Amino acid sequence: MLFAGGLFAVMLTACRNQTKEDMANPFFSDYDTPYNVPPFEKIMARHYMPAFEKGMEEGRMDIRRLINNREEPNFENTIGALDQAGELLTKVSAVFFAQTSANTNDSLQKIEMEISPRLAGYNDEIILNPDLFKRIKKVYDNRDNQKLTSEQRFILENLYREFVRNGANLNKQDQDTLKKINQRISVLSVKFSQNVLEETNNYKLFVNRDGLAGLPQPLIDAAAEAATAAGREGEWAFTTHRPSIFPFLQYSENRDLRRQLFNAYTNRGNNGNENDNNLVLAEIIKLRARRARLLGYKSHSDLVLEPRMAKNPANVFNLLNNLWSKAVPVAMNEVKEMQKIIDREGGKFRLEPSDWWYYAEKLRKEKYALDDNALRPYFRLENVREGVFTCANRLYGITFEPIHDCPLPHPEAQAYEVREEDGTHIGVLYMDFHPRESKRQGAWCGGYRNHHIRDGKTITPVITVVCNFTRPSGDLPALLNLEEVETLFHEFGHALEGLFSKNSYNMAYIAWDFVELPSQIMEHWATEPELLNVYARHYKTDEPIPATLIKKIEKSQFFNQGFINVELLAASMLDMAYYTLEPPAEVDIQSFEKDYLKKIGLIPEIVSRYRSTYFLHIIDGYDSGYYSYTWAAVLDNDAFEAFKEKGVFNRTVAESFRRNILEKDGTMDAMQMYVNFRGREPQIEPLLRNRGLI
Repeated sequence: MLFAGGLFAVMLTACRNQTKEDMANPFFSDYDTPYNVPPFEKIMARHYMPAFEKGMEEGRMDIRRLINNREEPNFENTIGALDQAGELLTKVSAVFFAQTSANTNDSLQKIEMEISPRLAGYNDEIILNPDLFKRIKKVYDNRDNQKLTSEQRFILENLYREFVRNGANLNKQDQDTLKKINQRISVLSVKFSQNVLEETNNYKLFVNRDGLAGLPQPLIDAAAEAATAAGREGEWAFTTHRPSIFPFLQYSENRDLRRQLFNAYTNRGNNGNENDNNLVLAEIIKLRARRARLLGYKSHSDLVLEPRMAKNPANVFNLLNNLWSKAVPVAMNEVKEMQKIIDREGGKFRLEPSDWWYYAEKLRKEKYALDDNALRPYFRLENVREGVFTCANRLYGITFEPIHDCPLPHPEAQAYEVREEDGTHIGVLYMDFHPRESKRQGAWCGGYRNHHIRDGKTITPVITVVCNFTRPSGDLPALLNLEEVETLFHEFGHALEGLFSKNSYNMAYIAWDFVELPSQIMEHWATEPELLNVYARHYKTDEPIPATLIKKIEKSQFFNQGFINVELLAASMLDMAYYTLEPPAEVDIQSFEKDYLKKIGLIPEIVSRYRSTYFLHIIDGYDSGYYSYTWAAVLDNDAFEAFKEKGVFNRTVAESFRRNILEKDGTMDAMQMYVNFRGREPQIEPLLRNRGLI
């Protein structure tokens, strides 16, 4: 009896502790914060797993209630109920996966490895639930007899197809196989991403003073700080993070060091160590091909492209091959021009991929008298940020007010309230600009909360823009290069779509090859003289950028376009090559990549923008989708013509773009949205003109 009593006391204590923990878990109550943003400073690693587990259990209860509803299935009691199921899980997932991308650590990475297959299993529980699918099918079959809004009908039709395309009609044995495949892919995807982060963080090129020849002072200062942080004071450290490697490749006079750093960058995940991604990617490709065949599709590409604008692999390859045939000759001419410089300077070598940035910069100075270092002083980060705000204000009338008492996802992040012209609250925008070891490479836009309506109340969005831009160094502020400027405009375009969204539901079905239109069209304003004169101001004198520099930017718009198009198209075609493989789709990654790029005629002086073992896009959502940047480029170049026809800041055109595209994306057919804005389907000629390919 004593043992039993002792056991009861232990259990009671555990229950009390659990209750205290539940009460302390920020996810288990409404956020008591400005605009109900997540209370980041209160969220600890230990809070995630209990919140995930409780969220999945609540989600299961929601689904059971939905299924057990004896009322005749209709949109609200089935689709609407499903949209609101698992609210806690949606809440914790939004925070967790944003943090694992932008501010991860060992604890979060362990949780990610554990929770990813469980979430994959949970999703399969829902999408492979026969009773749930039966109710959805009844609503779908009876859709013509219900008074559905256009958004409801669009969601219903896409939701039904999503269930079918993900195995709802498979037999029990095949569904069990599908579940195992999905869980395995989820684990491998996390492993791939974590390996790339480790490889990026682990490499540093240390040089002495002799290795600094040709480098601009801000880069030297940043490298000194990096070396000191690594315990190598008196040396200089360069990394494979973009703000470090590409200025080094652009300006370093030491060819051997350029090659060494470039090889480290292009071999991430391909070093035969514990972070090697060759076998990881090979298994993902194999499993995705097997899953596609199980679901009745020829290949993974056929499966994922079906609901997109492209519809099938043939249409993707038609576009990519068309541009490839035009871009390669342009790139070959660029090689000839740079080789002439090498020969003239007495170089006894042929141009190599690691030489491209160095000699391209020389060529730009020679042809256009344009030096990237002459532009940087005019692109102070804070000024560029105000530039995108000004652009949005002139187009849409919206304003951005700093929030000073708002929880931040990272101490370096900034928070803004976004308001309509009349002061109405739109949403919250976070911006997080600089690289760190806890942040993955690249730039992206995400959300902690989407616009939707719950119980008649409008829930406003919370959006985040995350970048890896040049840091301030010493007395210098963060001075961006032109590519970084365009990147900020790009990601801000995604943010505007998230902020302007008028979705009534959490569900949204965005055609993945349409999703880059809102971002890429914003890039056009980055170098518009009318806007440059506003935001491009010298960081010391506040003088606006000289008209002579603006003219040089305009004249150099076709510069390096062969390289830019070829490296992008090569990566897009490589992605498609992997995912059009049919089962068993067994590949040796290095051999396949080498043979395929040789087959399509990639010239030896250019490397694919992403080599396979660090090609994160084709793991985390752009699988058979990296072509989307090119597909959307047809759209954004054609759409910007509408602005140029009426004035690049024409409010009428801007309001039409907002109303027909930014507010509607995910709730209407992509092509119909575009036609509603443009009055016709897109034409490819503006893209070809703007890229100097005709």
